[in-house]
Amino acid sequence: MTAAHLDPNRKMDFVFLIEARDSNPNGDPDAGGMPRTDPVSGQGLITDVALKRKIRNTVALLNEDAKQPGYDVYVEAGTALNAQHERAYAPEALGDKASQLDARQWMCQTFFDVRMFGAVMTTGKKDKQAGRVQGPLQLTFSRSVDPITPLEYGITRVTPTKQEDVDAGKNTEMGTKHIVPYGLYRGEGHFSAPLAARTGITSQDLEMFWRAFTLMFDHDRAAARGELNLRGLYVFTHDDKYGKAPARQLLDRITVKGPGDATARAFTDYQLDVADTGLPAGVTLTRLIG
Repeated sequence: MTAAHLDPNRKMDFVFLIEARDSNPNGDPDAGGMPRTDPVSGQGLITDVALKRKIRNTVALLNEDAKQPGYDVYVEAGTALNAQHERAYAPEALGDKASQLDARQWMCQTFFDVRMFGAVMTTGKKDKQAGRVQGPLQLTFSRSVDPITPLEYGITRVTPTKQEDVDAGKNTEMGTKHIVPYGLYRGEGHFSAPLAARTGITSQDLEMFWRAFTLMFDHDRAAARGELNLRGLYVFTHDDKYGKAPARQLLDRITVKGPGDATARAFTDYQLDVADTGLPAGVTLTRLIG
């Protein structure tokens, strides 16, 4: 029997917890790369786009050896989007006489992220477009439970960038690093079974998604992202495609409380409550992490 969270014919709503320790979970280019914050509350933010990028990268990594068809990545660094959906009209794919509907179906079959997240493929030449796809899986912004304290540290490098600086006797070069000493971020996601049927999502796709989601930080470490960790992943699955209870009613069952006036510096400083008893009829809770 297929596990509930791997069944594309069921609606799902989920909560995830991300821990940032001495790391920059999502730099803001409009603020010089400082960690994103809500200017009113001081809470930290991680965009859905940042997480989808990590998921895409992990899916590509997981499929690097197997090279299973259907797991190409549409939004890929160094590749123009127009060139991607023009592939549908290549002779080895559908050919020049393909309709936009044919091209859209080919894109869903070929690209994991088009099938899962959707895409707007209406740019480029009019006869080489692939229309729009509304993705069945969407993520929210992740917001820290408490206000964060973004810090900026000066760093030095023992060699300059330019040869002329070396010739002039310059020995070091200064730089900066932005981090959050500690932050626990809570985010949410939703999976629509009716939309999944339109794009052709399978149980294998969901298995790939959940695996990529749980591993995405382990393969994305960098100098400014040394300690990003997934601390919780809780999936509410309905026993039909439309849902048996409002998503908000379910997601609010996962609550996280900070240490109050104290400054949190560890996951154990928080009180996590998972109300898994008395679930609405037709809803199950799967703890993938936590």
